[in-house]
Amino acid sequence: MKKNEFKDSTIFNTNDSIEYSSGGVVSKQIIQRKVGNVTLFAFDKGQQLSEHTAPFDALINVIDGTGEIIINKAPFTLKAGESIIMPANIPHAVNAIEKFKMVLTMIKALE
Repeated sequence: MKKNEFKDSTIFNTNDSIEYSSGGVVSKQIIQRKVGNVTLFAFDKGQQLSEHTAPFDALINVIDGTGEIIINKAPFTLKAGESIIMPANIPHAVNAIEKFKMVLTMIKALE
């Protein structure tokens, strides 16, 4: 698929829609709106997203491999088929225990 490959009412396989990059993290946005977005990520083993916060409630769904999600200093190990919710404005980080892919769905928290 090419840029702008994701369109309304198009069937696609999330796992096949993003490839691993040796020594890197790849991201591909599926939906981007003011109120939130959906992004695919592929992490090579040992890669990470450092601790940060975001004004979004977020759902992580692991679609391949195993990753560690750290929420408010508490580590959670997730494997393919498992999900976790990250509350808005709480510090979190992501570590690739092995190569893994995830779908990140972020929804802006209402004040």
